[in-house]
Amino acid sequence: MMFLAGSFSFTMKRKYLLLMLLSLEFLVLTLFFGLLLLFNLNIYESFFSLVYICFCVCESVLGLSLLVLMIRIYGNDYFQMFNILW
Repeated sequence: MMFLAGSFSFTMKRKYLLLMLLSLEFLVLTLFFGLLLLFNLNIYESFFSLVYICFCVCESVLGLSLLVLMIRIYGNDYFQMFNILW
């Protein structure tokens, strides 16, 4: 349910890059909680969840640094104005 809400938020908030990054982080945290519940119910080692959250933190830092770079270059965070991706 939370994953569907995050996916809906990601698809509907395509105007601003910051809102897209926040909804992606919500999706990542939803997957993290799901993996944590799965590993705790099956008595697996929770080391994978620690590795997963480390990669997610690195991903979010990269996204925020790209956001700051694009705001410095373009002056706003409208996603439609970024011609770098096309």
